[in-house]
Amino acid sequence: MKLGVSSYSFAQLVNTGKMGQLDIIAKTKEMGFDVIEFSTFTLPEGQTPLSFAPRVKEECDRVGIEIASYTIAADFINGSSGDWKAEATRLQDELRVAQILGVKSMRHDATVGFGPDHKGPRGFDDTLDVLVKGCREVTTFAADLGIQTMVENHGLFCQDSERLEKLVNGVNHPNFGLLVDMGNFLCVDEDPAKAQGLLMPYAFHVHAKDFHVKPGTAPDPGDGWFRSRGGNYLRGSIIGHGDVPIPQCISIMKNAGYDGVLSIEFEGLEDPIKGLSIGLDNLRRFVAM
Repeated sequence: MKLGVSSYSFAQLVNTGKMGQLDIIAKTKEMGFDVIEFSTFTLPEGQTPLSFAPRVKEECDRVGIEIASYTIAADFINGSSGDWKAEATRLQDELRVAQILGVKSMRHDATVGFGPDHKGPRGFDDTLDVLVKGCREVTTFAADLGIQTMVENHGLFCQDSERLEKLVNGVNHPNFGLLVDMGNFLCVDEDPAKAQGLLMPYAFHVHAKDFHVKPGTAPDPGDGWFRSRGGNYLRGSIIGHGDVPIPQCISIMKNAGYDGVLSIEFEGLEDPIKGLSIGLDNLRRFVAM
């Protein structure tokens, strides 16, 4: 199993100008990660994803680290002025970025759900047909490029494990699967281990993420916390410091025969370098257990 890190984990440093998008590549190698994945580039002025991707690939080749995956936003209900076909076409350009990076998989969102002005039924099943068509169109195009596509348990509306199982089986394409983030299930108040067990047969990629959790009946803990769909309080944590049963989730992964990439996505308040260093040490220990 390869242990990786999402570029999103460095957002605290990149957004404050302490590190550039390219700087995190050498740091990732120095810290001992096997692979890196990129989540929506923070672009220098005048650059586009297509023009910046060769620079990213060149720097990864220079320091000697593999790019595992590429992650971008998408929305087949609201994106591209509500035209799912236009949104699928837009994602084809992102797949060309993924091709330049040399990755074998790309994660895109499905939707964040219906907007406030939507009239009519608003349930997940009411839009499943559109989501299936959009994801299938993207993955059919991606298959010709040798790139698998996947949707993550992310964004609340398309986050529950049962909803994702419906989506992946609706698409029913060997090139389409899931990025399973063991921490994100808490955002919709699901038990991470139970949800992980349900979705591992469809997993192309896995994220290790940890959260501190407080019940919604407790006083608001203040800045740095956000609320789950059910009103519980969550705060990003160093791997092993929070409430996600990470060793149990890793055991479920192993029992399912998964031996791909396991990437840390760090969202804690701590300094990212310190948080990732401790998290990687803990993750290695958990995987070896």
